[in-house]
Amino acid sequence: MAFVTHPTPTPDAARSGERYTDYPMAMGVLTTIFFMWGFLTCLNDILIPHLKSIFQLSYAQVMLVQFTFFGAYFLMALPAGRLVATLGYKKGIVAGLAIAGLGALGFWPAAGLHLYPAFLGALFVLATGITVLQVAANPYVALLGPERTSSSRLTLAQALNSFGTFLAPWFGGLLILSNVVKSPTELATLAPAEQLVYQTQQAQAVQGPYIGLAVVLFLLAIFVWLFRLPALTEATDKDDHARHGYAEVLRHPHVLFGVLGIFFYVGAEVSIGSFMVNYLSMPDIGHMSEQQAAKYVSWYWGGAMIGRFIGSALMAKFSPRRLLALFAAINAMLVLTTMLSSGNVAMYSIIAIGLFNSIMFPTIFALGIERLGPMTSKASSLLIMAIVGGAIIPPLQGLFADHIGLQHAFFLPLLCYLYIVFYGLSGSRIRSDELDGNQPT
Repeated sequence: MAFVTHPTPTPDAARSGERYTDYPMAMGVLTTIFFMWGFLTCLNDILIPHLKSIFQLSYAQVMLVQFTFFGAYFLMALPAGRLVATLGYKKGIVAGLAIAGLGALGFWPAAGLHLYPAFLGALFVLATGITVLQVAANPYVALLGPERTSSSRLTLAQALNSFGTFLAPWFGGLLILSNVVKSPTELATLAPAEQLVYQTQQAQAVQGPYIGLAVVLFLLAIFVWLFRLPALTEATDKDDHARHGYAEVLRHPHVLFGVLGIFFYVGAEVSIGSFMVNYLSMPDIGHMSEQQAAKYVSWYWGGAMIGRFIGSALMAKFSPRRLLALFAAINAMLVLTTMLSSGNVAMYSIIAIGLFNSIMFPTIFALGIERLGPMTSKASSLLIMAIVGGAIIPPLQGLFADHIGLQHAFFLPLLCYLYIVFYGLSGSRIRSDELDGNQPT
């Protein structure tokens, strides 16, 4: 038994560009998937201060959370691409949800063992599932209607992703950061047996939330399996009769520059979100508890959600390239402001960055796969691989934070946003005739 979606539109209707999406029911299902992986990804921002406290880690050490999570994108993106090419978009999405569910279940034994590496292992499996989802779902949404509105459509789906990132800090702050965490001095006064009991209790605080998430992921996998989604095989390896290689795909400048754009954007976004709880807790910035700071992290991600709804409407009318460059330039100025100020100015300028992050990932992604025809799925794998920026930039910022202070270490996200200005103005432009013959017939 399968749920029935709308019938396939006629070719003339698809080419007319009059419809925003040709498959509204499929679009609705995909937005649910985007919500879930946004929620799971942002929950790392709450997991980081929690693990930092209970395992007494430095900034550089705790950033292994993001290194492991986003490193999975780099290691697993090409295998995920081959999996999606073999299974198709629908079964690829189901597989991604199931793998992510297994990763979430891994938090149960990790907490029982009370080992930091075990948490990292569970995160790697979870991130592998999300990598498969990213490889399948991002191009799929872009292809669900006219090319003219692909950036706008992907931005709308990413708005639901941001809704997940908006809710995750509230959820995590309530269930994970609700217990009072002892300082190193307080912990040192406890007997070894009491320290072990305390650390075990703190580690187990993550078990319940992640088990619940595993159940939701498995249920979503079953739902998508039953839902009838359009195949869209014309934009997969199955329709690539010329068998283009990854090196050939990268020879298109807008793809290569797009891969770098995703790398730097995700690196900046994840760095800011990862350090925000600790940053807002600083006496000269927000002077608040970690649990209070977690609520402000929600507004950082909530700003991205609001910006994506607005951006989706704007990009249906204005040039996505110009909007991308404008938003990146504003964020560069906001990062510079938070580096050079203190108190409320520093606090609200860094939170406001989320609003202008909004359109960046979906716009860079849509521009990076533009006019690639059957090479789309390979370009998608390369762009998703570039999410490894979230594994590289935060640990680098952590190293700088340990040596020059957290506030000054934000120069790294500043450089990332300046690159995105370049991509919007120049790097994303398709050179004339470079894709002749690559269009689907």
